[in-house]
Amino acid sequence: MLRLRPPWYCTKLSDSAVLESMINPFAYKSTPPQFTLSLTDSNSYWRQYTVTFPVAIPGSLYENNTAYGDYYQTLRAGKAPLAILVHGWGDHSTIPMRMLARGLARKGIHAFVLYLPFHSRRLPPEMKERAPNFTPEEWFTGYRVAVTDVRKILDWAQIVTEIDASRIALVGLSLGAFVGAIAMGIDERINAGVFIVSGGNSSKIQQFSRFSAFRRRYRVSAAEYEEYQVKYKQYLEEIAVQGWENVTPSRQYFLIDPLTYAGRLKGRRLLMINALWDELIPRVAARDFQRACAPCETMWLPASHTTIWLLYPLVASRIERFLRTVFHAG
Repeated sequence: MLRLRPPWYCTKLSDSAVLESMINPFAYKSTPPQFTLSLTDSNSYWRQYTVTFPVAIPGSLYENNTAYGDYYQTLRAGKAPLAILVHGWGDHSTIPMRMLARGLARKGIHAFVLYLPFHSRRLPPEMKERAPNFTPEEWFTGYRVAVTDVRKILDWAQIVTEIDASRIALVGLSLGAFVGAIAMGIDERINAGVFIVSGGNSSKIQQFSRFSAFRRRYRVSAAEYEEYQVKYKQYLEEIAVQGWENVTPSRQYFLIDPLTYAGRLKGRRLLMINALWDELIPRVAARDFQRACAPCETMWLPASHTTIWLLYPLVASRIERFLRTVFHAG
């Protein structure tokens, strides 16, 4: 039986972490991109490459200094936009993202599928055995590595001749949408975002989720929840004035909550696709995020968090149409 730890979002910062939080945790030393591409498949529409590149923050708890991805290069003539696709929890969540990547490449948009640090190919054996029961430090580090992985892909996109670096979008699924919202919020090189079955205010998600594992592991007392919400609201008000880089959070988890960065998404093209019967992401959390980054195009589908992919043709068509419109592609 797994030993349950305090909820991630209730973890207070140590003295050293308080000092470190005053510096952007997603900052990294900029170096020339060192991406290795190996051709694995091709047809008349696209070429698929397996990609490896060094992480921006080596020596992390994950012990794996190599990031992985699949790059689908469209064979349409001229420079084309790039979509960075970030999957959700579980290796199976890469399947719809790879399908979507192939569809985008057929429509004239390059697609890069990033494998998160939480993917089994990147987890050390010990962490793989107890996933998803990670420590707060491991979750925080995983987010930090994932966001900087996205930023390294952006660095690479600036020097690839077939990519139009002025037209870059991010498509995130669930956990990948959390990572994507943070990356988009801190890096203006991402022009457009698509967030699938996602939301903001992580403690609200964990408190009101109907997903049984969340209810057992992360729900806290009403008093603890209210205390957290008061502190988080105060933090959001402070960063709205001073900027998130200049405010020391009282909880480390504030720094990896999509809602923290939602205000920085205003003015960029956004699409949210949510499930009406999502058992993991409460509807109120999705709407909190939508309001914070408005204007935001929204699409509600008659599905749950996992069954939304039974509507894959509809989801894929909506995303492709959105990106072609945003980037005048296809």
